[in-house]
Amino acid sequence: MNSNIILKLLRDPLLHFLMLGAGIFSVYFVVSGRATVPSERIVVDENQALRLAEQFQRTWMRPPTRQELEGLTEDFVREEILYREAQALGLDQNDLVIRRRLRQKMEFLSTDLIEQQPPTDAELQAFLAANKDRFRLPDRFSFQQVYLNPNRSAGDVKRAAARLLVRFNAEPDLEVDPKLIGDATMLPAKLDAATPTEVDNVFGRGFAEAIENVPTGRWAGPFASSYGLHLVRMTAREAGSVSTLEEVRSIVEREWLAERRRTANDNFYQALRQRYEVEIRLPADSVSKTLAVR
Repeated sequence: MNSNIILKLLRDPLLHFLMLGAGIFSVYFVVSGRATVPSERIVVDENQALRLAEQFQRTWMRPPTRQELEGLTEDFVREEILYREAQALGLDQNDLVIRRRLRQKMEFLSTDLIEQQPPTDAELQAFLAANKDRFRLPDRFSFQQVYLNPNRSAGDVKRAAARLLVRFNAEPDLEVDPKLIGDATMLPAKLDAATPTEVDNVFGRGFAEAIENVPTGRWAGPFASSYGLHLVRMTAREAGSVSTLEEVRSIVEREWLAERRRTANDNFYQALRQRYEVEIRLPADSVSKTLAVR
């Protein structure tokens, strides 16, 4: 055969496709142990075609044309064939993404098995009573603060704090203007009716806890924040209280539904687990030691 013809054949994409197909089938036979290509039936009935049409309409806000529906159907068949062949080859095994996706779908299935009816007021009230700390209204603080720049020497800061505390508490009616007293800062001079979370959002984590026991009406400190040091005068304190259902209905309903889903998933899993004989073997040594020798 002419060498030019041979070279032309070797470059032919059709030949490449046939060789690739032969390779895939060879792997298929080795992995699956089957000597023949599986002959399985795929049926796309009117109901399936309508489901494909509905999916198209939700995406494109119009029904598909006849030609588009034929294309959707052929794509469904293609996907089904490749899906079955991938399963036969075991390509879904040991794939973390697929395992997690299938687990998620099973959990969705278990949730769907429960009749999703909205909770009654009695159910929500009982859930609120059983979990009142989760829905408790937080404490609120109102306070003033004077900022002390930590970039000063430690001795200077301590002396300034002590001097200001004596002055402030000796004159209870003194109007403290943070622009004139203390060091310059962009932080607010006071907060009114702020929750601990809101206080920490302004001054940094832990600041609300540090000042929560400051006596009302007196200056105290200095207290450290993310920005420096502060003298604080608590002007008002409002203790948190147990919420009523009317105050937190939407949150309680959301948490009730989430709890119900978790319970459903747990019950569904435990029912499935009873069908399996589970054997767990943990390393005798500590995990860190076992991993170190691998």
